[in-house]
Amino acid sequence: MADFYVNLFLDDERMKKIEAAGLAGEIKELDGKKAVQVGVTSKEQKKIAKSFEDLTFDSSNACVLPEQAENILMNFIVTMKTLDVMKVAIMKLYSPVAGKELRVKAL
Repeated sequence: MADFYVNLFLDDERMKKIEAAGLAGEIKELDGKKAVQVGVTSKEQKKIAKSFEDLTFDSSNACVLPEQAENILMNFIVTMKTLDVMKVAIMKLYSPVAGKELRVKAL
């Protein structure tokens, strides 16, 4: 069981992609909407929170990523045909310099 979750809410197009990837059994009803939940470790959660300053986790330790990040995550899920994609997706989603001032060496 994951420490945290990323909720991906599904419109008709996303639902078809999830079903085509053979993941229809992973679709859940959350807040009256269809969604899939991607498990996130506490280490990955820290990286995601660092990359997206406005990101908040609810009482069930779940969050919703900004649209662009959601699209990246969705593409990984559909391509790999699994919800166990955070180890790979974090490489695209994590910005190690988020929230830090960039330092430039003088030449």
